[in-house]
Amino acid sequence: MSSSPTPDTRTGLDWARERGMGALAEKMGIEWVEFSVERSVATMPVEGNTQPVGLLHGGAYVVLGESLGSMAANLYAGPGKLAVGIDINATHTRSATSGIVTGVCTPVHLGRSLTVHEIAVSDEQGRRCSTIRITNMIKDAPAA
Repeated sequence: MSSSPTPDTRTGLDWARERGMGALAEKMGIEWVEFSVERSVATMPVEGNTQPVGLLHGGAYVVLGESLGSMAANLYAGPGKLAVGIDINATHTRSATSGIVTGVCTPVHLGRSLTVHEIAVSDEQGRRCSTIRITNMIKDAPAA
């Protein structure tokens, strides 16, 4: 019988900054605010991430959500394991047109082989703009 994953022992923000969020997230200006298995927070500027009519692109919300959810799942999975996304969905309920948005990621389910996270993305006035849900599968990391 397999046991539950053993989360990495480094502090969350140190682990996240050392690992990096990936080239796409960096190009989009995503920045860590808080990072742990229980709660992760990051911000993203609206400017530079808009669709032609000036609204924050729906895909940008999803990139923020997937970045937060996948990183949280990988921290939870622990050394020698890899969490990979197998499903993601988003519901956009408001449009951001300026400033920054903030994503707050919390776990819905943390299991031996699957994690599910919800990411609530809000504008600077605290109004929810998008809700993203991501499922990650935990597997053995490939040999180096």
